[in-house]
Amino acid sequence: MKQVAVIGTGRIGRIHATNLTTLPGIRLRYVSDPAGDSAASLAALLHTQVASIEVVLADPDIDAVVIASPTTTHSELIERVAAAGKHIFCEKPVDLSAQRAEACAQAVRSAGVACMIGFQRRFDPTFNEVKQRLDRGDIGSPEMLVITSRDPGVPPSEYLQQSGGIFRDMLIHDFDVFRWVFDLECNDEVVWLSATGSCLIDPKVAAVGDIDSAIVSIRTRAGRLCQINASRRAAYGYDQRFEILGSKGLLAAGNQRPHEVTQMDSRGVLTDKPEAFFLERYRDAYRLEMAHFFEQLQTGASFRSSVEDGVEAQKLAEAATVSHRTGQPVNFATL
Repeated sequence: MKQVAVIGTGRIGRIHATNLTTLPGIRLRYVSDPAGDSAASLAALLHTQVASIEVVLADPDIDAVVIASPTTTHSELIERVAAAGKHIFCEKPVDLSAQRAEACAQAVRSAGVACMIGFQRRFDPTFNEVKQRLDRGDIGSPEMLVITSRDPGVPPSEYLQQSGGIFRDMLIHDFDVFRWVFDLECNDEVVWLSATGSCLIDPKVAAVGDIDSAIVSIRTRAGRLCQINASRRAAYGYDQRFEILGSKGLLAAGNQRPHEVTQMDSRGVLTDKPEAFFLERYRDAYRLEMAHFFEQLQTGASFRSSVEDGVEAQKLAEAATVSHRTGQPVNFATL
């Protein structure tokens, strides 16, 4: 029986904590959050205890800690949990700075603990099916990837102020999907990246120095290409798609809808809009990634999304930020 604590009891912390209670061989021992009312209500719902971070780290019976706290706390908590000798599951990103993220990865390696980063799109059943077919060679050699990533609406100003910007916050997932699909950790690397964007949706985004619409183009050493188009607003729902063009065909991962009913009448052909937002769209992915974390801990095998993956995605996010700010592409060969 592995005993686990969850730090952070907001939206994603509640999802992870609830999923933990369904996994065999796992006991959710503690939940922890400076917002005591939030932690207390979740503890009562899941029949567990509220504890401070200090209590969590000092308890020798805790095997692993799930970090679902705000972005700005991730790197410090990773280092503290690693120093306490406990395994780590942490929501993206590792840190808003690639340099700081690398320091965290080193702390994890030095402590000899395991650390998985929550890039849940790698566990989405549709996306993962595309990846398996790609790895099987169904469309030959992958040559071009196009990712569409559109949120249903602009987040509150308070969130935008501490998000690190659209490239570090929203597109960090798309940079990871790009690396995962092209298997960059094994056989290729980025050599060129260009990013541009605008504030087209809400002036409050510009007021905090950010953009709400972006295009990123990437080229790898092997010449493979990727384009990411992102927007903070899609009036029709949460739009998450990608397609890969290969030497022998194309693979496309489409949106998920609440139901698959199609109605045909005098008005036309009607289907449901995509899921409302990420909690609905990636419901299964959150459950599957947490199961994967403990399965790999049990066997000692590598995680599908490691702390090193978090570092590399952050490097791309920083390059995109620089490219947008300067109006110039980033040539990785000269860095």
